[in-house]
Amino acid sequence: MEKLNIDSENAKKTGTTTVGLVSTDGIVLASDRRATMGYLIASKDIDKIFEIGDGIGMTVAGSVGDAQKLVRWMRAELQLYKLKHGKQITMDAASTLLANILSQYKFYPFYVQLLIGGIDKTGGHLYSVDMLGGVTEEKLTSTGSGSPIAYGVLEELYSESYDCIQNSKVAAKAVSAAMKRDAASGERVDLVVIDKKGFRRLTKEEVKKFVH
Repeated sequence: MEKLNIDSENAKKTGTTTVGLVSTDGIVLASDRRATMGYLIASKDIDKIFEIGDGIGMTVAGSVGDAQKLVRWMRAELQLYKLKHGKQITMDAASTLLANILSQYKFYPFYVQLLIGGIDKTGGHLYSVDMLGGVTEEKLTSTGSGSPIAYGVLEELYSESYDCIQNSKVAAKAVSAAMKRDAASGERVDLVVIDKKGFRRLTKEEVKKFVH
């Protein structure tokens, strides 16, 4: 999401490029790790991909404070669902829950743009959710200020027939390209794979193999 002038021009934003890809064996999520305050780089190592439930991840772009609140909220709601029903929530229900939370606050919205993806009994699913609660299911998608650049790479290289390892390379290249042209995206590429084994964040060494 582009920088938003809300309470203060110095409010910390994630600037951001995030990417989500559906693969044959799971979901790939990727992002950069830079946070900005106006023209200042406020952090060079901030998480933008979070595990919010068993086999469920969420990427964030926009206001850091709003994003962190939503991560805590979703983690609590998904844990309560599991305790109440004795099973993991479906991805469709999880995306609807997130959309409903955002929709309730549309007059005082959370300044965020989110991707939520994961695995359930029907396979891998990826959803894009906007600040007003609009939700769409996607096979490939990108959010944040660097997304126009990332889309150019994704549409050229992505394939639904690729597995998570192959699409990790595609996602890494897309975020890396965005970091070279978008001032609000930078530092290094963060990659997460969600498959039947669960949520796994790739090491810096593993990511370097995909970028170079």
